[in-house]
Amino acid sequence: MKKVKLGKSGIEVSAMTIGCWSFGGGDYWGEQSQKDVDSVVNTALDLGVNTFDTAEMYNNGASEISLGKALKGRRDEAIVISKTGPDNAGRVREHCIKSLQRLGMDYLDVYMLHWPINKLAVKHFTSDTSEVLPTIEEAYAQLDALKKEGLIRTIGMSNFGRKQMEEVVHTGIQIDVNEMVYNILSRAIEAEIAPYCLEKNISIIGAMGLQQGLLAGIYKTPDDVPANQARSRHFSNNHGGGASRHGEDGAEKEMFSTLEQLQKIADDLHVHIAQLSIAWILKKPFMVSTLVGSRNINELQINVEACSLDISDETEQLIDKISQPVLDILGNNPDYYENSLNSRIF
Repeated sequence: MKKVKLGKSGIEVSAMTIGCWSFGGGDYWGEQSQKDVDSVVNTALDLGVNTFDTAEMYNNGASEISLGKALKGRRDEAIVISKTGPDNAGRVREHCIKSLQRLGMDYLDVYMLHWPINKLAVKHFTSDTSEVLPTIEEAYAQLDALKKEGLIRTIGMSNFGRKQMEEVVHTGIQIDVNEMVYNILSRAIEAEIAPYCLEKNISIIGAMGLQQGLLAGIYKTPDDVPANQARSRHFSNNHGGGASRHGEDGAEKEMFSTLEQLQKIADDLHVHIAQLSIAWILKKPFMVSTLVGSRNINELQINVEACSLDISDETEQLIDKISQPVLDILGNNPDYYENSLNSRIF
């Protein structure tokens, strides 16, 4: 398994990161057995996958608890990433310690703010509008203090746009990674965010590598997709079970046309569509790792094999071409749940 250094940190992450959102079970992904989590985590380590991504908000902390149980006895082999919400940006140390307690660990390899510090982002984490948010300088000074204390090894950010990254960089505090949604159907970061990260040596870990199962070939029509997973701008605002916020028409026709063409390419190459989707991501020079959920050993093995699949430049360019209609509609707004006027990422 290929490993790449995160920014200037010296920390080496595997080309695939295990997304742990489903760990611990919850309303969004449904039940998840600890037995399967243990198998996935230990088999992943055996196969050279060393990076695991969780957050305090994933299943109200149950994800961190579940991951900690699975890594018992093998902590030193793993790179563990966790995140706290922007509503907690003024209490970073307190929330870092709570995450460590749930994980049963004494340090995190990477700690991030889950979203930028702005009112649009914060309102999705808390209904308390009275709290005064810290400045970027104040929040990242706290993160830097955690690093100096040895509670975290390096500092990251998640869902930060070009201008927001510039604000953090201007603090002078070393930032080594930005975690952003990136896959064949979600390419907004190509415009500004990826070039800036390359320029500043900030690594990108791509979230939602399989777009919540769409790029694994699980769904054949928009109606097949569960309502709680159809709230993104890829879908019509009517398809989110009343919970969509973007108010847009989506790109359903173009998206499923892309998926149909992608399946044909995968068939011609005799690979799984999920493997082709992951290989395309890792072909991009600005990606160090792609974050993929693996709920059982079968899914894990399919995904791991993709990391050694080297697609040709021609195949990469063909996939760029067939997914361009989706990019044309969704545009360069990297917030896939809010329209450009309400985007939390800028």
